[in-house]
Amino acid sequence: MYLEKINQPGDIKKLSRAELPVLAEEIRKFLINKISSTGGHLASNLGVVELTMAIHLCFSFPEDKVIWDVGHQSYTHKLLTGRREGFDTLRKYGGMSGFPKRKESSCDAFDTGHSSTSISAGLGYARARDLLGETYYVVSVIGDGAMTGGMAFEAMNNAATIKKNFIIVLNDNHMSISENVGGMSNYLGALRTADFYTGLKMGVTNTLNKVPVYGERIVERIHRTKNGIKQLFIPGMLFEEMGLTYLGPVDGHDLAGLVKSFQEAKRVNGPVLLHVVTKKGKGYPPAERLPARFHGAEPFDVETGLPRNRKKKASWTDIFSTVMRKLGERDERVVAITAAMADGTGLKRFKNAFPERFFDVGIAEEHAVTFAAGLAAAGLKPVVAIYSSFLQRAFDQILHDVCIQNMHVVFAIDRAGLVGSDGETHQGIFDLSYLSIIPNMCVMAPKNKWELSDMMKFAVNYHGPIAIRYPRGEAFDGMKEFRKEIAYGKSEVLYDETNIAILAVGSMVQTAGEVRRELRERGFNCTLVNARFVKPIDEELISDLMKDHDLFVTMEENVKCGGYGEHVLDYLSSVGFQGRVITITLPDDYIEHGNVEVLKREAGIDAETVLKRIISEYIGRNE
Repeated sequence: MYLEKINQPGDIKKLSRAELPVLAEEIRKFLINKISSTGGHLASNLGVVELTMAIHLCFSFPEDKVIWDVGHQSYTHKLLTGRREGFDTLRKYGGMSGFPKRKESSCDAFDTGHSSTSISAGLGYARARDLLGETYYVVSVIGDGAMTGGMAFEAMNNAATIKKNFIIVLNDNHMSISENVGGMSNYLGALRTADFYTGLKMGVTNTLNKVPVYGERIVERIHRTKNGIKQLFIPGMLFEEMGLTYLGPVDGHDLAGLVKSFQEAKRVNGPVLLHVVTKKGKGYPPAERLPARFHGAEPFDVETGLPRNRKKKASWTDIFSTVMRKLGERDERVVAITAAMADGTGLKRFKNAFPERFFDVGIAEEHAVTFAAGLAAAGLKPVVAIYSSFLQRAFDQILHDVCIQNMHVVFAIDRAGLVGSDGETHQGIFDLSYLSIIPNMCVMAPKNKWELSDMMKFAVNYHGPIAIRYPRGEAFDGMKEFRKEIAYGKSEVLYDETNIAILAVGSMVQTAGEVRRELRERGFNCTLVNARFVKPIDEELISDLMKDHDLFVTMEENVKCGGYGEHVLDYLSSVGFQGRVITITLPDDYIEHGNVEVLKREAGIDAETVLKRIISEYIGRNE
């Protein structure tokens, strides 16, 4: 196997030209076999095998720098930098990350995980290189889906001012996670199909070169002038008008063509954009047919492509999907917005039923939120469905465009809390904190699948900004017997006793129920409260509980700073509570990748750890 000869950066350069296609095939087989076992991002990685090989053939690492936008397509890069053995622990706790990590390898120039950032980071590297008098190359790889993010355009606009080489690779696979939408997608589609351009350019160049004496001078002048040959024959060449030299489109699976294009790009003084067309899922038929399903794949059977562990229960996203369709049927003013995640957020059913009321804005969370504010101002009821980690990107828009004006926008926040294998950049552990500090915002979290449905119904009839956060994975279907009607700002008392009061938020209600059962078996009285509202907190209930409880325990799947526990603690302090308060939270830190249950145990929010802490605190206080 040629792959076994790749043990450190640069080893690929030792292979012959005839051996390289075999290496590409071996890489694809390796990725399919490993990811079928561990899970991970498959389709995007299969699509960039030759592109990554070409980068490693044309550049030297770690001296040169490559920055992968989002970074879920960096697996081949990891293989070519000697991390083959790490794939057995891919995305496992303590194992190799599924994204670039500077602490993992000096060949990973920048930690990534969110979209549309690579050009900005790469430009920073290039500027620093020039200021320090260094000479390495900088390559930023960005997908066509990520190009819909405004930050990418801000960076390209700024990149036009650089005078030395800076290479942007546009990996155009027609996809983000869902199918691409909007003007940029249409524009790139036109470039892909403009085969006449390449032939025309070569024809004109060859013809002019044949003109005695003056032909070569004319060609040189055309190449040098700002309004070069592309502007002459393709009106509105976007990238060149922005000040970038445009090369392409190039077949992203033609290794020789890619190498030639990179060598040409390296000769450009200034920013250059190399447009590479690839196929997501290349080389594995199930991933080619269903690239969205194999974007972030669970372990699967290689022969069939089907998941090994068939889902038995409905997920939180499934519940949201069902209730959204029902809400759409009942109220024609309900509209849905996604940022390139129709499948992931569960809005596909709503889209199919009400296509005219469904809006996919592309990877543009900031725009999605302000767009929703405009819809709300015009009298509609927008539901913005975005993952918790990605919603962080639109914090200013939530505050400035939605909450200052008290717009009725519903935020359906999926993947809240610990997400697991994708690690620090994807954990949704800050939303309770950053949302609850904003005036006019109402923040809720359901304990089970029925309550998510009830909260969505409550939210679309609310007046003002409101957010509902729920986790990834199977929806909790216990505690069905508790379904008290939702009232603004009011918590739900599940068990009313004395001494110890546990106030749990959303996903932690299930854990709190386990803790309470264990406490009861050990002879402790324990009240259990489903907080429901993180903002506002139920101050009236807390005041009542103070009368016959001397230990309050808050539980949430969020960092401590600014979370529910801190708000409860602040209130109890303000009214002179003399008892003890334990805040069960995630640490104020970034949490790495790994199985969610393992991460909960490591963070100390699992039932066993919480139980021990409560018993220790309560017995110690009452001895």
